[in-house]
Amino acid sequence: MSLATEYDKWHAKVFESDPEHADESSPWYQIVLEFLPPVQGKRILEIACGRGGFSRLLGSRDASVCGADFSASAVAIAKERLLGHPALADSVTYVQADAQNLPFDENSFDIVISCETIEHVPDPRAAVREMYRVCKPGGTLYLTTPNYLNFMGLYLMYAAVRHPGLKSSQPLDERFFFPQIRQFVAGTGWKIIRTDGTVHQFPFIPGREPVQFPKLELNRTIRRFLSPFAYHYFVMARKGRAR
Repeated sequence: MSLATEYDKWHAKVFESDPEHADESSPWYQIVLEFLPPVQGKRILEIACGRGGFSRLLGSRDASVCGADFSASAVAIAKERLLGHPALADSVTYVQADAQNLPFDENSFDIVISCETIEHVPDPRAAVREMYRVCKPGGTLYLTTPNYLNFMGLYLMYAAVRHPGLKSSQPLDERFFFPQIRQFVAGTGWKIIRTDGTVHQFPFIPGREPVQFPKLELNRTIRRFLSPFAYHYFVMARKGRAR
């Protein structure tokens, strides 16, 4: 079974379990929105758009948005949900695409957004390199991915060692520390202009849900100081202008 087929089944299962879920409410999208400038008139690419909720939100702010996903099932769901928003028909499109080999010309987008994506592709460096290629000079990347240099991440890694047969809910799920994430971005040509993090939680009691501290998210200074230990690491980077 191919990875694409596995992700088709995964997306269909997730959608069926909660068809009304608002993707755009996820914490990684909230931190992107915090730093995203006005997007009116901007051309935006969202990689791994899933069911398309965040792409629709950006489209409602008068951006021209292309949502891309590796899964044909996810794209079909996103297109179906877009039918319920006829006012966005001209501003939001969805395509099936591999993040490691994007079907777009160089310098096509003002903004590239990749939330919780690179941990699910076989070659994350190739994916970030493709994001750089399709972004316009002076354009911006907003990227988030789980960071395992925190109590929750370390606990999950311990659990994986303690229980070798334990599998992730996703077909492919790599584990990165925040220095690796920075290297993926800076090493492919991007200039990092900001890092941050979101979701601070601690697995105090094994087998129980981790305890979260949402108040840490409200103070930007404290949150940024603790970003290397946040469960979701955020990188904002810029592509150099053509000379």
